[in-house]
Amino acid sequence: MIDTLYIISSICFIFALNGLASAETALRGNICGIVGIVMAFAATIISMDISNICNILLAVTIGGAIGIFVARGVLMTALPQLIAGFHSLVGLSAVLIAFSVYYPTSEVFLNHGSIELMEIGLGSAIGAITFSGSVIAFLKLHGLYKGSNINPALNTFLAFSLISSLMYFVITENHGAFVLMNILSFIIGATLLIPIGGADMPVMVSLLNSCSGWAASGIGFTLQNDLLIITGALVGASGAILSYVMCKGMNRSLINIITEQKALESTSAQTQGSIKQGAPEDAAFILKNAKSVIIVPGYGMATSHAQHALKEMSDMLKKKGISVKYAIHPVAGRMPGHMNVLLAEAGVLYDDVFELKEINQEFSSSDVAYVVGANDVTNPSAKKDPSSPIYGMPILEVEKAKVVLFVKRSMATGYSGIDNELFYAPNTIMLLGDAKKMTESIVKTL
Repeated sequence: MIDTLYIISSICFIFALNGLASAETALRGNICGIVGIVMAFAATIISMDISNICNILLAVTIGGAIGIFVARGVLMTALPQLIAGFHSLVGLSAVLIAFSVYYPTSEVFLNHGSIELMEIGLGSAIGAITFSGSVIAFLKLHGLYKGSNINPALNTFLAFSLISSLMYFVITENHGAFVLMNILSFIIGATLLIPIGGADMPVMVSLLNSCSGWAASGIGFTLQNDLLIITGALVGASGAILSYVMCKGMNRSLINIITEQKALESTSAQTQGSIKQGAPEDAAFILKNAKSVIIVPGYGMATSHAQHALKEMSDMLKKKGISVKYAIHPVAGRMPGHMNVLLAEAGVLYDDVFELKEINQEFSSSDVAYVVGANDVTNPSAKKDPSSPIYGMPILEVEKAKVVLFVKRSMATGYSGIDNELFYAPNTIMLLGDAKKMTESIVKTL
């Protein structure tokens, strides 16, 4: 019965991943995941000693209540922080399980084989890196910590020390080496994430997701639990693939992202020339006289909760016979799919939302590009300036539209710390102010 439930759970998790590949099937994917979790939990309860069931149920009740409370209260804009926080708990659980397996009691020490020691060591090390890295990611995403530059030589030394302590632990089964290995892993997780800039954080969130899966899979080998092995491998592999897709979308390698020092990014404007500033009435006039409009959402939309106002504006334009589409950059926002989630919350039709490769060629024939806080992903210097830190990153080519309406709170730079030359283009009109209020004013005028 247990094996059957584990197999069905694994199949449910595979269908869950498949469902989450599209916004249209995401609900189905979540339901499959929930069914798989319930079956896995049932199988675990069946396999437990009857004396432990009460403790397990108590722990699940407390944890579940906290999870429901947190998830119900979190804002859509804070989803990246929530995900980073949940990743940290997966990593910490892997560390705690490794310690409980390695130290069965406070007084009795059981000998383990070298293969089992390697499983315990790897699961614990990856879990510790995931925990501390996710904590730093949470703090940076929530604006509680900006970070600082770390000497790459320090990370190299820590990595060498971690590998050495892991090998020494496997060979000698030394207690001190096990503790040192975990301490080093906690430190490495933090030092790797501290210098990462905000623009690269979506990739790191995806990478930490992958690490949490591999940590769970490693602990699955230690506990000889097939479901943990399978589930961890699914999460680890999908997270790794997503990280690769994100890096490809930025035209950068993961090594480049990790080793670059970008934590001390400037947020001050770097004036390149004069701008044309417009009012909501100007934007409304331009929009209602257009034949085609492409809306480009960015993190500015998330912070101002402008998605519902955008939906209302696009509906009004459609009623006037104007074509309206949404263009999504792979790394727009703070996590993969961030913009898609927000647009889906506002009821934007899936057929109106297009990825970069699907819509980039349409900007040249579009009358208006309405950009909402999407700074770095629309910066033409990524194509023109080899000295730019974002050079080579594929961008949404909004500058090719006849008119660019750029909604932004101020002239401050994006997460890359560089000015956007699009602000000063002759076909760009800056609409400075809160994105929600600006869009609502446009809607009112329309």
